[in-house]
Amino acid sequence: MASRAPAFNPPPPPVPADVRLMHVVANTLFVLAALAGVATLVLWMLRLPLFALHSIRVEGEVTRNSVATIRANAAPKLAGNFFTTSLAVDQAAFESVPWVRKAVVRREWPSRLVVRLEEHRAAALWGSEADGSQLVNSFGEVFEANLGDVEDEHLPSLTGPAGSAAQMLELLRRLRPSFERLDARIDALTLSGRGSWRVELDTGAEVELGRGTLDELVASTERFMATVTQVISRYQRPLEYADLRHLDGYALKLRGVSTGVDVTKDAIKEKKK
Repeated sequence: MASRAPAFNPPPPPVPADVRLMHVVANTLFVLAALAGVATLVLWMLRLPLFALHSIRVEGEVTRNSVATIRANAAPKLAGNFFTTSLAVDQAAFESVPWVRKAVVRREWPSRLVVRLEEHRAAALWGSEADGSQLVNSFGEVFEANLGDVEDEHLPSLTGPAGSAAQMLELLRRLRPSFERLDARIDALTLSGRGSWRVELDTGAEVELGRGTLDELVASTERFMATVTQVISRYQRPLEYADLRHLDGYALKLRGVSTGVDVTKDAIKEKKK
């Protein structure tokens, strides 16, 4: 019996390039449509009332504002729900509340915001009385507040160019011990646009410090304090005005008595004996 020859199956014809491209495009569109459907479903679920923000817990410093006041001021500026709210926007909303310096906001599952507050601590008034309600905090930052809320009635006043508050507060703190030796408190510290400093005391006296670095100004004040008490004791009159801008002394005016550089030189010599 004769054997059969093996059957020959020709390979299928190649798929045309345009058909292959059509399949790739169709599959891609199908995947994109599926992803869009899932994203739409997720977004719809995230907006369900189930995830709405139901409460705000306030922690930290709340001495200047009640918790109810803080919520009332910040809540209208909050947007979104537990998942969609922007913590950066929420932080700005709480930091816009009067006396709030810094706010740290976090989510707490399932429907609460927790905010920790740090309040401003007023260290000085800023600018002239005509400028209104600006204060300097303990970090040397200028902020807006109702001056009627300030408990310290003896806050000193700082007046200077924009951006100089931190430097002025540092000098104020460094000069205080010096003037306390005259039983005087600094009421005002002024920095002119040309860089010249002036101190006003609660006794009504004024002291021109002149220009220089903070270290130079403090050293000049210390030299002044080393001899001025002797001059005041000699004349038995309170200080009214002093000018420390002289290189080798200072000009001094006591109430009813004026002295010049020569008198202060003598006082310095007597101090050295």
